[in-house]
Amino acid sequence: QEQQHACAICRAYISGRYVVDHDHSCCPGKKSCGRCRRGFLCDYCNLGLGAFKDSEDRLHAAISYLARWRI
Repeated sequence: QEQQHACAICRAYISGRYVVDHDHSCCPGKKSCGRCRRGFLCDYCNLGLGAFKDSEDRLHAAISYLARWRI
């Protein structure tokens, strides 16, 4: 998958260091086996996924929360 130096989530240009995201249910450590690699992320998006523990339910709940408080 060619990402053109862009984060796979927010599409922001990644000029320097990037993070190789992987499915933590496959490889629970910081390193990936390579088969479960998902894409390259910027630091912000990587921290966000980590904070939500890769949970789709938590991410959907966060989206609903933000939508309720939209001005």
